[in-house]
Formats: sequence, structure tokens, C-alpha cells
Amino acid sequence: MSPSSAIADIIAQDPVAVKQLRAVRELGLPDWCIAAGFVRNRVWDHLHGIFPPRAPVDIDVLYFDAGDVSPEREAAFERRLDGLLPGLPWQVRNQARMHVWKNVPPHRDTADSMTYWLETVTGIGVRLEADDTLTVVAPLGTDDLLNLRCRPTAYGRTRRHEYDARVEAKRWRELWPRVNFID
Repeated sequence: MSPSSAIADIIAQDPVAVKQLRAVRELGLPDWCIAAGFVRNRVWDHLHGIFPPRAPVDIDVLYFDAGDVSPEREAAFERRLDGLLPGLPWQVRNQARMHVWKNVPPHRDTADSMTYWLETVTGIGVRLEADDTLTVVAPLGTDDLLNLRCRPTAYGRTRRHEYDARVEAKRWRELWPRVNFID
């Protein structure tokens, strides 16, 4: 089984995750996926034998639409998702505008935007296709996630204090004690 298939299989076994993916698919967003803790936490919970997986703090929905970069559009998508699955911590973000606050070059697409995240294990997303297959979006690869390693991305190394603070604040060492944190 390929690493992407292994991740897709873990997500597909979680009926809550699939339901959330179906809701996002209903929006018809361009170049979308649900990423970050949605994937990372489920995979690490699975690899630590934690069943059912813990609910994520937020559900990071990414998409790329250079034609409408308004925050109001993102809020409208969040309201639609709340109408489909009320009460969930939806966070919808158009990656076509995320480069501005990071002061980096404009992103080419959703996958490119994920290379500017702080750690490799967060830059992985999944998308539920029309035929109900899962596509894994992993511009930084999947090895660290599946091998219980956490390390900063090239971008994260330039912001090491932010990376270290994030790992500490999220309590990852406590929640997943088998993860090896690598410099």
C-alpha cells in the first residue's frame, strides 16, 4: 500500500471524517482539501491506537480561487457548511490570499500554499472526489506523518520560534508520545 493510500484508508475508515468531506464537497470549491489537524490528528491517533479519533479543534478547509479573495466569501462558505453540519469549528481559507500576511510570494495553488506552513506533518490534506475516492494532497510528502516524525518545513526553519511555540501550545508531545520531534 502506498503512503497516500494508507492515509486515505485511515480517513476513509472514519465515518465522521467522510461526512465532513462530503459537506465540503457540496460547496464545489476549486482546488480544495481539508488539511492540517484533520489529517495529522487522525493519522497520529490511529498510529497510537486511539479509537475513535479525537475531534479536531478546527476543520481547516483550503481552496484556491484567485478570482475572489474576499474574506466575506470565506465566511459565506463557513455559513453554508454550518448549515450542512451545524456547530462544527469550520475554518475556510482561500489560499490565493494567504501569502499576504506571511509576506511570501503569491501561491500558485493550494498545494504550494501548504509548503509555507511551519511543520511537514501539517501540510497534508485530503479531498473527496465525485466518485467518493480520496485524493491526498501532500506537497511535502507523507513520510514524517506516517513514521511519527515532526520537523519544521524549510519555511518553518526560518521561523523556528513560531514552530517551537506551536508544538508546545498544541501539546503534541503529550498527546502523541511516540512522535519523534526532529530538528
